[in-house]
Amino acid sequence: MSHSRPAAVIILAAGEGKRMKSRTPKVLHALCGRTMIGHAMAAARDLDPERLVVVTGHGRDQVGAEVARLAPDADRVLQEQQLGTGHAVRMVTESLGAIPGIVVVTYGDMPLLRSQTLQELASVHRAGGNGVTVLSARVPDPAGYGRIVRDEAGTLARIVEHADATPAEQAIDETNSGCYAFDGALLADAIKRVATDNAQGQEYLTDVIAILRADGHRIGSVIAADAAEIEGVNDRVQLAAARRVLNDRLLRQHMLNGVTVVDPASTWVDVTVTIGQDAEIRQNTQLEGVTVIGEGARVGPNCLLADTTVGAGAELVNIVSRQASVGARATLGPNVYLRPQAVIGEGAHVGCYVEVKKSTIGAGAKVPHLTYVGDATIGAGANIGAGTIFANYDGQSKWPTTIGEHAFVGSNTVLVAPVTVSDGAYTAAGSAITDDVTAGDLGVARGRQHNSDGWVLRNREGTRSAAAAGRARPAQDASSADEGE
Repeated sequence: MSHSRPAAVIILAAGEGKRMKSRTPKVLHALCGRTMIGHAMAAARDLDPERLVVVTGHGRDQVGAEVARLAPDADRVLQEQQLGTGHAVRMVTESLGAIPGIVVVTYGDMPLLRSQTLQELASVHRAGGNGVTVLSARVPDPAGYGRIVRDEAGTLARIVEHADATPAEQAIDETNSGCYAFDGALLADAIKRVATDNAQGQEYLTDVIAILRADGHRIGSVIAADAAEIEGVNDRVQLAAARRVLNDRLLRQHMLNGVTVVDPASTWVDVTVTIGQDAEIRQNTQLEGVTVIGEGARVGPNCLLADTTVGAGAELVNIVSRQASVGARATLGPNVYLRPQAVIGEGAHVGCYVEVKKSTIGAGAKVPHLTYVGDATIGAGANIGAGTIFANYDGQSKWPTTIGEHAFVGSNTVLVAPVTVSDGAYTAAGSAITDDVTAGDLGVARGRQHNSDGWVLRNREGTRSAAAAGRARPAQDASSADEGE
């Protein structure tokens, strides 16, 4: 257990977020595979707090459901009216009482804040014996942020909100993140003394700093190494910017771990993605959800993989895959669609314009091109010819098809399920197979060809086809006559 383990982390997530212009509560907008509140809760969880508290307000049912999904044991406190950050924290102390120990306060719309930074905040707070420790950052454009005002000795004296700052204070580039580590007992007392005599008429949590300083308690501060961590997300432009920063951060870590990312600018990964050493992720690739890429695999260009497992040494080009599994050294693409429960065996090949749904393709089997595979089991080493359709749906129910090991399905075959083509069996090209084919047999299901003599010349007179046929016909007739002699 960390020596600086907080007694509680409070996440403020009650705001409406009008600038998002969305029916979805602001903190439920997602980036890199998690909602913003999800990122905040993950960072908080890494501190191993004794209690996790989330303050909800706008969209309380939706936000509350997300909180319950991510952390069923979290305390949820309702801020019925959004009357400022101080008011939100007061709702916590009135609902849960004073929380002895370190209480960290953070926000649900700050997805770039790292757990390491929060841990440093808690550690500095404990080491300094502070009443409160403030997380700040130096930013090139501090407009809109509260400013850190220091005294002659360089000690934090107070925090002034941008709307209440003088011109001299607005020139300060050290800004308040809004994140703090408090002594919980002192916070519970001071929060009751916060006034509303400010430009917004709200209870500012920042006023607690001045109150504790006036009471003689130590005030500490930690300057974040990366100013991007303290940036809140208030609109879609800021959301996109945060997504870019977080994605770059994730890709950088993957590259440092031995992954080749050919074009980071066009590669997107979720926080839940795992990529093995010596894998290569090529341009225009998106990896979502619980996707796992094995060592030495090559993915891309132009791949979208969601909740997909890719084995070591596999190669995927121009793939869309959802909830599927690809075996080691398998090759897929271009233009393959793997739907849920598609399982591609070790060393198998799935080629151009193939769709696979709820099917298993065995080790070393080949489905090279222009095929739909649904509700099927294809044995090891089998070959599926071009244009094959696994007709699995009769209008009411889905039915299975089984292809045996080293079976050969001829091009343009329709396999009408339920049906089995056994080990080593063949089907003739162009067949509609409705009955099982026994091991080693050839299944043929097609009518004999009949040519209607001179049909085009009789029925398409005056067309280019008829003219071409008229020119070619005498030579063909003469050749046929010679063969008949």
